Amino acid sequence: MASLYDIPLVTIDGRDTRLNEYAGKVLLIVNVASKCGLTPQYEGLEALYREKKDQGLVVLGFPANNFKEQEPGTDAEIQTFCQTQYDVSFPLFSKLSVAGDDQHPLYQALTAALPEAQGSAPFRERLEGMGIATLPAPNVLWNFEKFLIGKQGDVVARFGPNIAADDAALRAAIDGALAH
Repeated sequence: MASLYDIPLVTIDGRDTRLNEYAGKVLLIVNVASKCGLTPQYEGLEALYREKKDQGLVVLGFPANNFKEQEPGTDAEIQTFCQTQYDVSFPLFSKLSVAGDDQHPLYQALTAALPEAQGSAPFRERLEGMGIATLPAPNVLWNFEKFLIGKQGDVVARFGPNIAADDAALRAAIDGALAH
């Protein structure tokens, strides 16, 4: 299997890249959306990034329109929204699909590496209680699901969409990955 570092990606401003640009760093990969009830998580993700980037953490935002079309904008519109509403300085990527037949290879690899997200069961129940159909694991459940990638490029943890950036378990996993 190819390394996560080798998967072709495009930045939100159209530059071809790969995650190997961040080799040796701890990565928190998050599928983001601008019109979601969880969108305010941008604030916490940005604070986490600013707090820990000098220690080697990089938050990476991947806009996706998979869930209730909550990311309908163009890359330029998404970038403007993130900068003006949340002062996002962490790297953002071009909109991609995180689930379904057109799932991006990055998300194919992430979900295959760690099929279950920690802490997502209550959120799944809440969505289903509102009549929103959810995809079964290993699929991404919703916007703002988080994958933690260690310094060697391995998926070391996966957290449900409802797990915010200040969550103790998420922060402990990040600190553990930064220490190794």
